[in-house]
Amino acid sequence: MITQHLIVNLILILTVAWFMGRVFARFGLPVVLGELLAGLILGPPLLGIVTASEPIELLAEFGIFFLMFHAGLEMDPKEAVEHIWPSIAVALGGFILPFALGFFTCKIFGGTVFQSLFVGMGLSITAIAVQARILHDMQIQNTSIGHIIIGAAIVDDILALVTLSILLSLAESGTIQVVEISFIVLKVAGFFAFTILFGHFVIPRFIRRLDDREGKTFTFALISALAVGYFAELAGLHLIIGAFLAGQFVRKEIIDRGFYQKINDRFYSLSYGFMAPIFFVSLSFHLQLKWEWPVIIFTLAITLIAIMGKLIGCGVGAFIYGHKFWGSAIIGCGMNGRGAVEMVVAAVVIKLSDQLMASQTIAEPLLTKDQFSALICMAFITTIIAPLTLKWTVKKYCTCDENAQFYSLWEKSKKV
Repeated sequence: MITQHLIVNLILILTVAWFMGRVFARFGLPVVLGELLAGLILGPPLLGIVTASEPIELLAEFGIFFLMFHAGLEMDPKEAVEHIWPSIAVALGGFILPFALGFFTCKIFGGTVFQSLFVGMGLSITAIAVQARILHDMQIQNTSIGHIIIGAAIVDDILALVTLSILLSLAESGTIQVVEISFIVLKVAGFFAFTILFGHFVIPRFIRRLDDREGKTFTFALISALAVGYFAELAGLHLIIGAFLAGQFVRKEIIDRGFYQKINDRFYSLSYGFMAPIFFVSLSFHLQLKWEWPVIIFTLAITLIAIMGKLIGCGVGAFIYGHKFWGSAIIGCGMNGRGAVEMVVAAVVIKLSDQLMASQTIAEPLLTKDQFSALICMAFITTIIAPLTLKWTVKKYCTCDENAQFYSLWEKSKKV
C-alpha cells in the first residue's frame, strides 16, 4: 500500500542517492559508491532516518530484476557464448579458492566444521547484479572482459546453489542426500533447456509481429523477463538470472536499431533511474557493526581472504585462457563484490541454525551472531572495494597500446 511515509522515504532515498551519485561521478568514481554511501547516511548504520520495510525491499528486488534484464539487452549473446569456457574457468577458480581459504581461516579463529564451511561458502559468492551495475557505470560491459565477468558470475551463482544445498543437507541429516542434490542439478539443467527453447521458439514468434504503438513491445519484453525469472526461481536460482537471459533473447530478435534503442531506453530509465538506486541504498541498511576487537579482527581477516581469494582464483582462471596480467586482474577485481546474495545466504543459514538448535539436532549454531555480522560487513566492504579496484586496474590495462578500444570505452564512461 502506498502511504505518505513510503512516499517520503522514497523521496529521501532517491534525492540523496542522486546527489551522492553525482558527487562521486564528478570525481570519476562509480555512481554505485554514492548510492551505497547514501544508504549508510540515511539508514540504521548512521542517522536511521529510513529503515528497511516490505515496500522498499520489494522495489529493491524489482530494481535488480530490471537492472539484470537491461544488462541482458545490452550484451551481445553471441559474444557471451564465445566466452563460456573462460567464464567457467574464472568461476571455478573464484569459487574454490575463497571457499578453501575461508574454511581454514574460520577454523583458525575457533569455528566448528560447519561454521567454517558456511563462512567459506559466504566468501565464494559473487553478486551478479552488483557486477552488472559496476561494468555498466564504467561502460565496459560489452568487452570480452565484461562478458567473462557476467558469465562467471552466473556460473558462480549455480555453484553456490548446489553447494549451499549440499551443506544444508549435511547440517540437517548428517549425510549428503544424493537424490535431493541430483534433483537440484536436474532442475537447473531443465531451466536452461526451457530458457533456450523459449528464447528460440516463443520470443521470435511474438516480437517480430509487434510494433511500438502503446508500448506493446515493452509489455511483451516485461512478460518474457517475468516468465523466465519465475522458472529460474522454480529451479532454485535467483529470478535475476532469468531476467538476464530473457534480455539476451529479446535483444537477439530485435533487428531494427531504432526499435531496440526505444526498448533499451525504457528499461534503462526504469532500472537505473528509479529502482536500482533503491536497491543499492537498501543494501547499506543491512550493515551490522560490532565494535569488539575479536569481531573486528575476524571481519578484517575474512575480508582480506575474500578479496585475495577472488583476485587470485579468478585471475588464474582468466590467465589460463590467454589474458595477460592486468586483464586477469580486472576480472579478479570485477568478481569481488558480494552484495545482497551474501546477505540472503547468511540469513538462510541463520534461520536453519535456529530451527536445528531448537529441536536439539545440533549442539553448536551453524553460524554465530558474530560470524553473521562479520559476513555482512565483508559483503558490504567488498561491494565498495570492487569498483575502486576495478577502476585502478582498468587504468593500468588502458596504458597498453593494444587495448585502444577498451581505453575509448573507459574514456566514454568518464563523460557520462
